[in-house]
Amino acid sequence: MADLVFCEPTELYNILNQVTKLSRLTEPNYLCLLDVRSKREYDESHVITALRVKKKDKDYLIPESVDLECVRYCVVYDSNTSTLEMTLVYNENEDDNDFDNSGPELALGPAVECGKWLSNFTRNPVHILKGGYQRFSGLYHFFRTQKIIWMPQELDAFQPYPVEIIPGKVFLGNFSQACDPQVQKDLKIKAHINVSMEMGPFFAGDSDNLLHIQIEDTPDVKIIPFLRHLCHFLEIHLELGSVVLVFSTRGISRSCAVIVAFLMHWREETLQRSWAYVKKCKNNMRPNWGLVTQLSEWEKIVLGDTVTDIFNPPY
Repeated sequence: MADLVFCEPTELYNILNQVTKLSRLTEPNYLCLLDVRSKREYDESHVITALRVKKKDKDYLIPESVDLECVRYCVVYDSNTSTLEMTLVYNENEDDNDFDNSGPELALGPAVECGKWLSNFTRNPVHILKGGYQRFSGLYHFFRTQKIIWMPQELDAFQPYPVEIIPGKVFLGNFSQACDPQVQKDLKIKAHINVSMEMGPFFAGDSDNLLHIQIEDTPDVKIIPFLRHLCHFLEIHLELGSVVLVFSTRGISRSCAVIVAFLMHWREETLQRSWAYVKKCKNNMRPNWGLVTQLSEWEKIVLGDTVTDIFNPPY
C-alpha cells in the first residue's frame, strides 16, 4: 500500500508546469489529477486536466485511461482539506447536490477517503491537495477551467508557467516566459533577474526592478562576482513584498545556478540541500559544470567550508 501525503498548492503548481521539450502533461503516466467534489462544483470550474471521480458504494470509478500502477504523480482534491485524519463532514446527496438533514458526522474527508482507496493500487505516494480546490484556485486562478476533455494536440500546445521557488515571491523561468505579458500579470511579477545575453521587454532602464547579469552559458563563465549583488537585490524585493522572476534563455542552467546560490546564502544551507530543493521545483535543471564548481566555491564562502562533494551524482 502506498503512502498518503499532503501536497501543498505550490507543489501541484510546479507539477503542472514541468517540461522536457514539451509540457510533461503530454506524458500519459505523468500526472493523475482527480477531483472528488460534486458534479455541480466540478462543472463550474476545476483545475486544468483534472478528472472527476465518481463513487459507487465503497469503490471509486476511476477513468479507464488512468493506469494507477504506473502513474508518477497521483493528486486528489476536494473543496477544502485541512487534515489527513477524521473530521466532521456533511453528507452530500449526489443526485441533487444538496446536503441532507442528518447533520455532520465524524469521518474522513472526501479527498482523504478516496486517497486511501487509491493507495491500494499505486506504487508512488498518493498526494492530497492541502486546502483543496478553494485554496489552490485562490492562489492560481489562471489554472481554473471548465474544460473536461483535453486532446493530445492541446496538451502539446500548453505553455507552462515559471516554477515557484519561494511561494508567492520568487519564480524561475525561461526567456519566453519572461517576455509574456500574461505571465507577468497572472503571477504579479514586479521585478526581473535576467541571467542571459538577451534583453527583455520589461523594466528596461529600471535598475531598481531589473538586474541583468549578461553572461553566456559556457563552462568558463564567471558568475561568483555577481552573486553578492544578486542576493542583495533579491533580499530587498523579498522585504518589499515584490514578486521576482529569475530567468535565463532556457531556464535550466544559469538561472537555476543563481537560484541555488541565493538559497544557500538566504537559508545558510549546503549546496546539496539547496540543489535538491530547486531540483524538486524544476526537474530539468542542469547548470553547466563550470557553474557547479563555482557553486561549490560559493558554499565555502557562505558556510566557511566545502561540505558538498560535487563529484558525486546528481551534479
